[in-house]
Amino acid sequence: MFSELSFVVAFSAGLISFLSPCVLPIVPGFLAYLAGGTGPAPSRFRIFLSSVFFVLGFSVVFAALGVLLNTVLMAVAYDAQVWLSRIGGLVIIFFGLYLTGLVRVKFLERAHKFSVTTKFSSREVTAFIFGAAFAAGWTPCVGAALGAILGLAATAPTMAFGLLMSYALGLGVPFLLIGFFAGEVSGFINRLAGVAAYITRIFGVMLIGLGILIFTQKLALIANFELVTKILGA
Repeated sequence: MFSELSFVVAFSAGLISFLSPCVLPIVPGFLAYLAGGTGPAPSRFRIFLSSVFFVLGFSVVFAALGVLLNTVLMAVAYDAQVWLSRIGGLVIIFFGLYLTGLVRVKFLERAHKFSVTTKFSSREVTAFIFGAAFAAGWTPCVGAALGAILGLAATAPTMAFGLLMSYALGLGVPFLLIGFFAGEVSGFINRLAGVAAYITRIFGVMLIGLGILIFTQKLALIANFELVTKILGA
């Protein structure tokens, strides 16, 4: 049950990262890039293919981070892992508080501008490289949601790779949708920005609750709740 919940939380954190105030503003630039800038507009297929390589770019970086965390954390003794779990719980609570707006961290609120200064002969290669740069350069921007997932990974080292890939998938799906519906998505993005703050706060509250359960070693309550629900529904 915990593993399933963790992957859902990681995927949701990726979606929340896309909705963050310093990622949504880059979407118009992303759309312009996929459309070929001032040149002739490419086909819908080429736009979608470029978005796929962009997502692959940052997914590779997060996958490498997941492998690194898995390797390092698995080498830690069991007693230390218990403390890592508690620390991870505190990290999740902290970033949950940040997402609800109760804690402010200026470093996580830096503004970013979307630009591509170098292009390769292949649009797909350019998109892949830019995706990798996005993962590295925008880490402070998406740090709250990503930090919560790293804290969650500290509580379950064997799931570190899966959690980071679930996060990358959650962040990548909106970009893939943008690539496929590039011509129709601009208005939707503007409307989405209006509710993004409320969705983020709700997710922050969920993280606080999860962090408290992890810190107090009470995650079994989730499994017990699911068991009771199944019994009542039987």
